[in-house]
Amino acid sequence: MEAHESERQPPIVSRASAKKDLPRHFRDNRHVWVFIELERGQVHPVSIELLGEGRKLADKLRVQLAGVVIGTEGLGSRSAIAEAFAYGADLAYLVESPLLSDYRNEPFTKALSDLVILHKPEILLLGATSLGRDLAGSVATTLETGLTADCTELDVDADGSLAATRPTFGGSLLCTIYTLNCRPQMATVRPRVMATPTRVTNRSGPIFRHDLMMIEEEIVTKVLAFLPDGRSEKINLAYADIVVAGGLGIGTAENLERVMVLARTIGGEFGCSRPLVQKGWMEVDRQIGQTGQTIRPKLYLAAGISGAVQHRVGVEGADLIVAINTDGNAPIFDFAHVAVVADAVGLLPALTAAFARRLAHNQSMQVN
Repeated sequence: MEAHESERQPPIVSRASAKKDLPRHFRDNRHVWVFIELERGQVHPVSIELLGEGRKLADKLRVQLAGVVIGTEGLGSRSAIAEAFAYGADLAYLVESPLLSDYRNEPFTKALSDLVILHKPEILLLGATSLGRDLAGSVATTLETGLTADCTELDVDADGSLAATRPTFGGSLLCTIYTLNCRPQMATVRPRVMATPTRVTNRSGPIFRHDLMMIEEEIVTKVLAFLPDGRSEKINLAYADIVVAGGLGIGTAENLERVMVLARTIGGEFGCSRPLVQKGWMEVDRQIGQTGQTIRPKLYLAAGISGAVQHRVGVEGADLIVAINTDGNAPIFDFAHVAVVADAVGLLPALTAAFARRLAHNQSMQVN
């Protein structure tokens, strides 16, 4: 006898029913943690941005937000804890040791993993920096839990699961990923994807200290010297207030000079979309988008950029997006605040001249 269709098809397992399989020893996991990354003694801005996002998640889940500081003894660690409280943390976890003076994977993984095992957070967030990516992957592997990398949005659904959204299929789609049967639910977020929260002074809370259960002989890697990147301060797209960028609609490498001139005239930085880097027209440090820089300027002016998802995730946090494109149906017009259907090559010099006149007029008014 031929089986009915319903008998041939396996039963559909919904996400809600899958969550019922969460092992009992994970059901007591509570609270949202943010790893506070220290960069030569200073809190990395992405950690502050994550504290703002973590605060929203903690409030929705009605749990506490914790900042996790791992480093050497001194003012840097104490200052990091103070910043964590100022940007929304309810409590802090601190691991201090001379072995943690410079980032090395083994001791940092040991410190963070031990904290998680002992205190059982439900959600753990890290910045998608070089350090954060290395540490997050190692901790997730150690704890045998899930990790969603380079998220563009974080939320919790009706049953309290972390909904982590990120680009997929080469950036052509956005997908939301859930870690159903493991804890903590881990995610990394790139700098400038999330907004910086408001700083509140005179906030404090309990600090829980934990010893690093490791000795130097157990650590394979050694730090011989620190060599600063001499170019790190030259290009600062991520934190620029004004950014002007060019895409394939610019036509030629020579026409990028028009983008640069406008950026210099209005006191901004200049960048480009990925195809221009692939053509060798501009250096990779000025690429904007999923595989480049994420920016949150007050003004973003995109000239000749179509606005595919890869680019959108890198710029949609801008306060004002002005897009110039000859194609009235370009995807960038779907999220731009101001859409200009025009040839950017011809319009950019006119914009530069107009800005120059207005700025000169303002300066003369101030002098008078």
